[in-house]
Amino acid sequence: MTDPALDLDACAREPIHIPGSIQPHGVMLVADRTTQEVSRAAGDVPRILGREAWLGRTLGEVLGDPLAQRIAQVTQSGAQGGFAGHVSGNGGGAYDVSAHLDRERLIVEVEPTVGAPLPAVMLLAQLESASAAFERATTVKLLCDRAAIEFRRLTGFDRVMIYRFLEEGAGAVLSEALAEGMPSFLNHHFPGSDIPAQARELYVRNLVRVIPDVTYEPAPLLPAWTDPTPLDMSDCALRSVSPVHMQYLRNMGVGASASVSIVKDGVLWGLVACHHREPRLMPYDVRAAARALAGALARQIRAKQEAEAYRERLRLRGLEDELTSRLSRAGGLDANLAVGMAELRRMLDADGVAAVRGRETFTDGVCPPADAIRELAAWVEAGAADPVVTDRLSERYPPAAAFMAEASGLLGLVVASDEPFVVLWFRAEAPEVVNWAGNPHKAVALGPGETLTPRASFEAWREQVRGRSRRWTLAEADAAQRLRETLLEARSHRRQLELNARLSSALSEKDGLLQQKAMLLKEVNHRIQNSLQLVSSFLGLQARAVGDPNLHEAFEEARRRLQAVALVHRRLYRADQIETVDLGRYLEDLIGDMNASMGAEWAGKVSVEAAPVIVPTDRAVSLGLVVTELVINANKYAYGGAPGPIEVRLEEHNADLKVVVADHGRGKHTPGEGFGSRMMTAMVRQLGGELTYSDNRPGARAILTAPIQGLAPAPV
Repeated sequence: MTDPALDLDACAREPIHIPGSIQPHGVMLVADRTTQEVSRAAGDVPRILGREAWLGRTLGEVLGDPLAQRIAQVTQSGAQGGFAGHVSGNGGGAYDVSAHLDRERLIVEVEPTVGAPLPAVMLLAQLESASAAFERATTVKLLCDRAAIEFRRLTGFDRVMIYRFLEEGAGAVLSEALAEGMPSFLNHHFPGSDIPAQARELYVRNLVRVIPDVTYEPAPLLPAWTDPTPLDMSDCALRSVSPVHMQYLRNMGVGASASVSIVKDGVLWGLVACHHREPRLMPYDVRAAARALAGALARQIRAKQEAEAYRERLRLRGLEDELTSRLSRAGGLDANLAVGMAELRRMLDADGVAAVRGRETFTDGVCPPADAIRELAAWVEAGAADPVVTDRLSERYPPAAAFMAEASGLLGLVVASDEPFVVLWFRAEAPEVVNWAGNPHKAVALGPGETLTPRASFEAWREQVRGRSRRWTLAEADAAQRLRETLLEARSHRRQLELNARLSSALSEKDGLLQQKAMLLKEVNHRIQNSLQLVSSFLGLQARAVGDPNLHEAFEEARRRLQAVALVHRRLYRADQIETVDLGRYLEDLIGDMNASMGAEWAGKVSVEAAPVIVPTDRAVSLGLVVTELVINANKYAYGGAPGPIEVRLEEHNADLKVVVADHGRGKHTPGEGFGSRMMTAMVRQLGGELTYSDNRPGARAILTAPIQGLAPAPV
């Protein structure tokens, strides 16, 4: 919370990356990348380097050729720059030299060392010892406690704080290591205005920032900068800091300051903030070690947070399985939702839970009034795209101020909008006393015509925060999402069972109807078969009774025609599909029956070669009658009633079928004018087909061509 008069935009607009000056304990040289000719410098070059004339000179002339060559190597194409070596200053002091590129500019920084640089072996051993201590820490809090100790041992500063960023840029001191007599800021909060957004961006880019003396006077770049684009000093260790920040540190009673960024997964997680009562340098080797140690700390923070999240997910998975098992018991969601509310509440460690389903409301634990629950469910449903997850419900839903004690935190999700079905988890208000390092509401204030100034007091200031609950974790929000799928499955399973019951009832009714139909068809078929058999027997008796050969033959032809119809009927009754018939199999059965009825001397004389062709049942009857007539005609006219070979062939041509009946007899057969011929002509017209005759050499061929599915019948 900040004062309305606080001008955060003024903080954000401060150009801290282009100050145009440096801290005067060192020297900055700006040279051409290619020629290494120095065009500008900042700091006391004559005092530190003993060079009165430096403008227009090369780095080799100012720093010496060997060092200039190493600078060229560390800033070669594609390199980020870094440490180049040491140089002896005016009066014998040792200085660290580092360099980096800014487009076509070469920026060289010269900083004093503190005594002899630490041996690499000693630094490495200290880093290994600290990293091992980090690994042994079991929680993030213990890890930060150890980190504060290790960073203080490395840097030697009087106060080292592990500072973590919170919401809206604010932060809190998680751990602290102090020299005797230094005031403590442990567990104190700092407002976001203390570290503005553009400063946080620089902390991600430049991981270590040191202010050896907070009372310094900035040393400007000379000659005066005239280029349209100012020199970007974001990567410079000597960059002069904001006057506001300098005054801020002086107000804290700090003589020197350093900060090391803790960057986790590319995001600024926090800072290692170092304060000293007196001015204090942090040489390049210690800064490099601090960067490495901060990287190890960030990795351990991530590992421990991931382990904690994994344990939380395992716990939630176990509770999810228990709840899923309950909802899957007999009766499904309808029977088990009410009794499962307690498990639903415990699953997300909530103080209360409510499920609004249609006109029913189920609750468990501490919940708002029933009317408030239904209104809240309607509000959650209105934003059904995502779950509502908040520990400050009254800020997002003002009516919740009336039941803040019962529900300051809410995790709400819409399972289904059609009923509707909404689940709400509540967390009660958890009033918190926050210790601030000074009054955050008076952090920075601007009056008319005043410049930006920092707050002056860092005395402990307590604030009681109301209307907030314990926070929901990401794992809990994910568990709620998964639970939505579980509830949807339970709801879908219930509806599926209902649908299956209705389908089973309908199928039972259908099966009964089919059985009745089958019995009816069986009875009808039985009666038809009996009738056809009776007529066929009657015709056979009449044929044997008459002495006239012509009448005998007429009766036999009629009986064969009747057998053709009876055969179709028998096949229809045996088949699963009664609307269509395989014409090929039907013709094979038909010719087989005809062979048997024509006498033993005709055995094997009539052959069939038929492709499978599916035709409507009514057309099969007509085609069977036509083929019967053609075989009878071949028997009568080709061989004079004596046995002889007759070939029947069925072919399919696109949408048409072709039936060929061929003999090897007298040949040159033409249709007659008898009953059989007239009936066959009528059948061909009904089929919409064409019957032609040709020479079989020897014998004759009758060719019937007709559509498979049939056309409108031709007029008789």
